[in-house]
Amino acid sequence: MFQVIKTEGAARRGVFTCPHGTVQTPVFMNVGTVAAIKGALSAADLEKIGTQVELSNTYHLHLRPGDQVIKKLGGLHKFMTWNGPILTDSGGFQVFSLASLRRIKEEGVYFASHIDGRKIFMGPEESMRIQSNLGSDIAMAFDECVENPAPYEYVKRSCERTARWLVRCKHELDRLNTLPDTVNPGQVLFGINQGGTYPELRIRHMQEIAQLDLPGYAIGGLAVGESTETMYEIIEAVEPYMPQEKPRYLMGVGTPSNIIEAVARGVDFFDCVMPARNARHARLFTWDGAINLKNAKYELDQLPIDPNCDCPVCRRYTRAYLRHLFKAEEMLAMRLSVMHNLYFYNTLMTRIRQALEEGTFSAFRAAYSQRLERKI
Repeated sequence: MFQVIKTEGAARRGVFTCPHGTVQTPVFMNVGTVAAIKGALSAADLEKIGTQVELSNTYHLHLRPGDQVIKKLGGLHKFMTWNGPILTDSGGFQVFSLASLRRIKEEGVYFASHIDGRKIFMGPEESMRIQSNLGSDIAMAFDECVENPAPYEYVKRSCERTARWLVRCKHELDRLNTLPDTVNPGQVLFGINQGGTYPELRIRHMQEIAQLDLPGYAIGGLAVGESTETMYEIIEAVEPYMPQEKPRYLMGVGTPSNIIEAVARGVDFFDCVMPARNARHARLFTWDGAINLKNAKYELDQLPIDPNCDCPVCRRYTRAYLRHLFKAEEMLAMRLSVMHNLYFYNTLMTRIRQALEEGTFSAFRAAYSQRLERKI
């Protein structure tokens, strides 16, 4: 399912194969939380901007329209007319983000819906059943994401519970994949490494879950309060204990520089809401740094967002026009900007892969890691 075809230091160029296609790695997964990219991009748009993997949210799709509804309609691929690979998260991050609305027990988590307040229970088995109904290619294990920093003893107990939950996830998904009405019997499970900002807990947890020999592993619980330097230190601590022949996924990260630096540390998969969220607020990425199109200096600017970009937006529209759309509060402003930012991220990954193939990734990193952090 996964093959590393080239390395440069810890950085890896690989290929991941799943029921809905082949993924070239390193890869950035475009986040469509409720089976849609915020900013009015369709599945057809995703094909045009080079998307390889779409990511959707288990918790939100369970609430609406309901995972049983999606199953009856043929699964998430058919529902949103996206024929490429899909990864669904497990709902575990909501354990973190909805802290005021939940109680964590050994059996699972009791939620109050953020929409209407109704009571919800989700444990490892429930998460696997929901994701099986959705029919994604990659199902993420149900875990607890703790805030950073958090007390050592709490993080230790949380890791131990997350490891027990992972065993339950594996058993349940194995069972679901044998049922005759399963949407995608080729669905695979990725485990998630936790441990907060404590390297020894991270390593111990990674060693334990690696014994399950899952198709892939993620590093979770980062970019949730710790410094960038701490995040890199945790990746460096965990990476030697992650199976070399399995894909590694850094969840919820991050900026273009974060991605380049994490690739240098051995990561293969990424996702983040940042490019789409920034775009909706007129913050656009370019190969020279980020710009804010609401600035007055762009009022008469007839250049594209980025003269070095060949996305559908940059080929046709000017900064002046896009600034006007934002000032006029036209929806088209968000749509075009999200399209550009996601194209930029997808192209960034293409250039990273090319650099790895050519043995020039170190030079690419030196040229762009800090440059892309600039605000113009």
